[in-house]
Amino acid sequence: MAAATTLQPIEDEVLVPLQPDEETEDGRVRNKEAIAKIRDIWIYSKVRARQEEFTQYRKALVFTGTWNVNAKGKEVEPLDEWLCADWTSQGLPDLVAVGFQEIVDLNAVNVAVDNKTQQRSQFWTERLNFTLNQHANQDPQRRYVLVAQKSMVGLLICVFVRFPHYPKVQYVQTSQVGVGVMGMMGNKGGVSVRLQFYDSSLCFVCSHLAAHRENVTGRNADFANVFSKTTFDVGEAAIREVIRSGSLSHFASQSTTVGLADHDHTFWLGDLNYRIDESMPTEHILKLSETCQSSRSVPPELRQLDQLNMERAAGRVFTGFQEGVLHFAPTYKYQPGTDMYEQRPEKKLRAPAWCDRILWMSQQAEHVQQLTYQRSERPNCSDHKPVYSSLQLTVKDVIQEKREAIYAELNALLSRYENPQTLPVIELDQVALELGPVRYQERKTLSIRITNIGSVVAIFRFVPKTDEVGICKRWLSVKPAFGMLVPGDPPLTVTFTITIDSYTAQLLNSGREVLDDIVILRLEDGRDYYITVKASFARSCFGMAADELVMYSEPIRSIPIDPLERAKKIDPTNTSTALCIPKELWRCIDAIYQKGLAEPHLFVEAGIPEETADIRECLDTGTAFGRYSIHSYADTLVSLLSSLSSPVVPTKLFPTVEIDSQTIQSSARRLIEDLPPIHYNIFVYVISFFRHVLAFRDRNLLTAAKVARVCVNSLAPGRDLDNTASSLQKRTGMQLIVLHLLETSSI
Repeated sequence: MAAATTLQPIEDEVLVPLQPDEETEDGRVRNKEAIAKIRDIWIYSKVRARQEEFTQYRKALVFTGTWNVNAKGKEVEPLDEWLCADWTSQGLPDLVAVGFQEIVDLNAVNVAVDNKTQQRSQFWTERLNFTLNQHANQDPQRRYVLVAQKSMVGLLICVFVRFPHYPKVQYVQTSQVGVGVMGMMGNKGGVSVRLQFYDSSLCFVCSHLAAHRENVTGRNADFANVFSKTTFDVGEAAIREVIRSGSLSHFASQSTTVGLADHDHTFWLGDLNYRIDESMPTEHILKLSETCQSSRSVPPELRQLDQLNMERAAGRVFTGFQEGVLHFAPTYKYQPGTDMYEQRPEKKLRAPAWCDRILWMSQQAEHVQQLTYQRSERPNCSDHKPVYSSLQLTVKDVIQEKREAIYAELNALLSRYENPQTLPVIELDQVALELGPVRYQERKTLSIRITNIGSVVAIFRFVPKTDEVGICKRWLSVKPAFGMLVPGDPPLTVTFTITIDSYTAQLLNSGREVLDDIVILRLEDGRDYYITVKASFARSCFGMAADELVMYSEPIRSIPIDPLERAKKIDPTNTSTALCIPKELWRCIDAIYQKGLAEPHLFVEAGIPEETADIRECLDTGTAFGRYSIHSYADTLVSLLSSLSSPVVPTKLFPTVEIDSQTIQSSARRLIEDLPPIHYNIFVYVISFFRHVLAFRDRNLLTAAKVARVCVNSLAPGRDLDNTASSLQKRTGMQLIVLHLLETSSI
């Protein structure tokens, strides 16, 4: 018999039919649209499980290159040394994708009007075409054809394919996302080209992210915006084709629009602007960069402090992407026309960095093999060196006849078990789930098993309760949310997972939520089943209000959530015993003091998850700390401050005017004076602590700018700010104020 399908790729999807349910005279409920969709999904999942039977694979060589040309044009030398560097060792590439940044000056006029981009795009596209085809000599096997190009202000991406493969290129689309001035202008952002090559979908992104060494957060935000906002309307024909090959995610979305993550292979290249961390002095970076430029060997300490490597390791950016090891010298900033890093006295001294990068993401990691990842020494007219990478892809080539035979086989199987006169019958092994106490940031899971005990196909889905949108409360997830069982299938397991995040903890701590829900499972053409899910919240200081935390000298776990029970134990009107700051905050900071403030990369290196969970439990129960890493204590401190139901610095106190050297002192003083009493105490205490941390900067390798980011993210997260220019100004102003307070002689 056919195996049960768990529908993994779309298990987070909730099936919401557009047509209303129908109720029969005997009380049964069905939805023809839902039945048809779930039946199709079952078939598509089976097709995908058998894709090896109708798919043959071929190798394809892809060349990718990126270069910030610094608005240079006709004076550029030949591009052969960069674009054709791998042709002798790797052979002719089948696809060539090249991205440029700053093809025009990023001045106010060009950004606002974008009047020179088309002309410069044509120039660079022609240069690429000439370089790739100059040795073709009428040989079609060596000729390259432009598939698509897309430009936006200073950005340009061009994709070429070798002529023999040109008939196998379909569904070509382009996209652009601006994230620069005012959060949308094209001086920063991304341009993209996607296509189907044989039967694999490929996407190439060229981006230019936020500049300046200290602006890591801005670069991360730019990446997230480009990644989430890049979409392509590929049309119904393209979607139908990938669905026929078993792409459940495209079927579930019921849309002709795809994003970056929907492709088999995605390549991201450009001037990403990540620098060497500020903890290493500029002069030392220069010395090491010059050494590795001459020796062609990169010191590990330099690579380890690369901001992109650090941010990726922390899971804050480029999640799911891969990158080759940086075996080449930093590619920025050079004195144009030379091979020397910029050190002229009249120019601002900038630390060299690997600004120019190439990364990739693949649905099947084994289908991408990077062959080379290097920089090119020529052309050298820009302040950036070009970078290139050759990758060998495994691409799919579908055998249509075999695929259609599998469809016919699966449809015939279902036809044997479809009888409108017979009712479906299922059995649930349990309908009441008790998950016990759940702690903050904990995930607890229980499951039920659904068995088809009838003689026809059983189709089920979880449905919302009357007047509700979701099938369950926010803190609960159900996977899969729908499914189908053929008679004889093994039982299908449905998991129910409770997760207590910061928002849920705030609701639970305030008594506005309880961990109790009823989930409705609807058997199409059958009855509804009601499944109860219950748990208790192990009360935590995380997600509480600072004003309430200072009221309790006892561990928070012992303080009842119910206000009547709490009143029996503690008089809320008696403020004489209130603390100046939460005791949990003091314990975290005291533990960091005891461990030593000279620890390298303090507040940068992540803690150990198991240890941070134990530290949270110690704070909530009042028990003594064990032997934990100082980085785990630092992680917990930041998490505690970030989780407060009301931020220490509310958004309404953020500066509303631009901060400069003339206004920063008065703005800082006004901010402190306007803080509520307990928030004032916490703010001054934390800033004072971090000033002491900075006294050890020569050993912990912190900088005031880095500490300011930590403080703003935890004390003043600005949760209700958006990505508008006004919000950006407020965030920037807040960071400048905190930076000033960290560096000034007194608060």
